Amino acid sequence: MYAEIGSQWNVAELEDAAHRHLISPAEEMAKLGTSGGRPLFTSADGIYISDSQGRTLIDGPGGMWCTQVGYNSQPIADAISAQALRLCYNSPWYSINGPAAELARRIAEFAPGDLNHVFFTTGGSSAVDSALRFVQFYNNVLGRPTKKAIICRIDGYHGSTHLTAACSGRAGNRPNFDLALDNVSFISAPNVFRRPRGMSEADFLDFLVAEFENRITALGADNVGAFLAEPLLASGGILIPPKGYHRRILDICRKHDILYISDEVVTGFGRCGHWFASEEVFDIVPDIITFAKGVTSGYVPLGGFVISEAVLGRVSGENARGSFYTNGYTYSGHPVSCAAALANIDVIEKNDLLAHVREIAPYFQEQIRTLGELPLVGDVRGTGLVACVECVTDPTSEAATDFDKEVSLRVDRHCYEGGLIVRPIGNMCVLSPALIITREQIDRMIAILRDSIVRTQEEIRAENRW
Repeated sequence: MYAEIGSQWNVAELEDAAHRHLISPAEEMAKLGTSGGRPLFTSADGIYISDSQGRTLIDGPGGMWCTQVGYNSQPIADAISAQALRLCYNSPWYSINGPAAELARRIAEFAPGDLNHVFFTTGGSSAVDSALRFVQFYNNVLGRPTKKAIICRIDGYHGSTHLTAACSGRAGNRPNFDLALDNVSFISAPNVFRRPRGMSEADFLDFLVAEFENRITALGADNVGAFLAEPLLASGGILIPPKGYHRRILDICRKHDILYISDEVVTGFGRCGHWFASEEVFDIVPDIITFAKGVTSGYVPLGGFVISEAVLGRVSGENARGSFYTNGYTYSGHPVSCAAALANIDVIEKNDLLAHVREIAPYFQEQIRTLGELPLVGDVRGTGLVACVECVTDPTSEAATDFDKEVSLRVDRHCYEGGLIVRPIGNMCVLSPALIITREQIDRMIAILRDSIVRTQEEIRAENRW
């Protein structure tokens, strides 16, 4: 049995079990059940993770943008164990627990403006889904049954529930799924690198803002309930909108009584050097902020949203009209998950990791931008401890080519062989390391990535493909 194997797992048997029985996210169905696919990881410590072949690698993506304090944190593990032995579960439909109450208080302290109330879910997808369901609830209670349209952005990503997937504009997530919803409308990605040729960044900003205003006019302001946006489009390739974009969009939302939902599932809890990035980095106080991932540093699942007093006040107390926000989950405010989050916050505070990110992020960005000198690199962009290197083989092409995507996978393979995990997204290599990373570790990470890009350049030149 697995429990009896302990630390001496039978790797061959586990890999065979995975090939025979496990369906992973983004599974390539033609290869289902075959060997030679995803690596089996067996242990981790700090920013490093080890696979079943005995290789130790730098975890460049920080898990899935989530291992803020790094692996093997004893305080978080102890908190999980202690809470599981004290109270492993309570029904959120009938009761509350101490860790959830305390965590809600702490998050309210961190959140900007009057965002003082927290609803807990199981992860990022359910957090965004719940926020969008609140928009429906909110406008129904206010007697505005048509004010339900959601404006989203191409290349945005918001989750894997039906509603959040329908709001995600990444083309690669949509084939073979029925995701079209009449009340979801997409506007352009704020992709400065791929803006129309000859257009200045200032003119591109004006174009994006005008497009948003025009879409509201076309849909009718009385029909638009929410604007849903990541502060930076993470899975879309670390797309950072032009300066001033968020503020101008928020002002338009206020003008038309449209709720602004800032999806901080990736940027929250230190990724950009602050608990939340909306106000400190992008100069807005939205109506709702969604969070997950870094709230527990990935140790256990947890997500949620924090919402403003002003918005809640319109549908609560004397304004409730007998309503119940009946959305919820069996594991909402799970005591073990909330205990892990509280321990995670304590670790971040004790080690002053937010200040560390603000101090080291400029160095990280400076070093990764040196890769822009390589012929295969079309663009390098990022902020805080998140960055993207975009590989481009044909600078005249207005979009990434299939060959660009193949090149990115080659870079990924060479990185793995060299001791670094990157996250290939299309033709892009994405990094979002743990917040504890040092300058020396950054140097090593960038050196491996540089060597891998150079090796790929040499390969495709030798093949006469570039």
